[in-house]
Amino acid sequence: MNALANPEVGKFVNEHFCSSFQKVATFRIVGGAKQGGNVATYFCAPDGRVLHLVAGPVDAGTMLREARWVVDTTKKAIADAKGDGAKFKTIMRQAHAEKLKQESGVVVEAVTFDPPDPQDPASALTYQDPSGRPLAPKLPPPPIDGPDVSLKAREAQANAANAPGARQLFDRRGGKVWLGNNGVVHQIMAAHSMTKIEKVYGTVFENILGEKISTQPVQVVKPFSWVQEGKNLRNGVQIER
Repeated sequence: MNALANPEVGKFVNEHFCSSFQKVATFRIVGGAKQGGNVATYFCAPDGRVLHLVAGPVDAGTMLREARWVVDTTKKAIADAKGDGAKFKTIMRQAHAEKLKQESGVVVEAVTFDPPDPQDPASALTYQDPSGRPLAPKLPPPPIDGPDVSLKAREAQANAANAPGARQLFDRRGGKVWLGNNGVVHQIMAAHSMTKIEKVYGTVFENILGEKISTQPVQVVKPFSWVQEGKNLRNGVQIER
């Protein structure tokens, strides 16, 4: 499941992206192994605006497919937008809406206009740390218009019901549709692609992955492997403690 350890994925990522990481959820390290928490991969523009993302651990094939999609889609959007930033954002969001329809058989209308941000730091729509400091806003996804009625869409819905993180949602008319993690990502990105990562990550971790955002440091159980049963090895010499 460690997609980034795959040579083909690593080569593609190194060619097209600059990589970094940050811990935002709670987990422990026991015996050198990570326990709890989750992972999300964000494909961003140089200024930190999110073009696309992958929620949860995925295999190498899935990671490579999503990475190639965002690179190809971004290149085409740049060419079609011809330097118009608003048009570029619209194209990216429409691309997510189209990919959602193709892969999950679910129809949403891309949000092409962003209203002024009304976010109050004390709002109930903000994730707070224990001290009350706001961490990240909750981003509302665009409403689901309904499932596509084509045979291909019905097949896509059957696949979505078995996808990682599959959940049942409701469209505008109260009809039931299925979306996996990747489907929910495209639903959210159809409204919020090209939003800064600091406004996106909270929704991804809490709404998609079901993780609690935390400012607490990583908990490490027995971080020093040379400390055993009250004894310490110093410069190769065992010392009683």
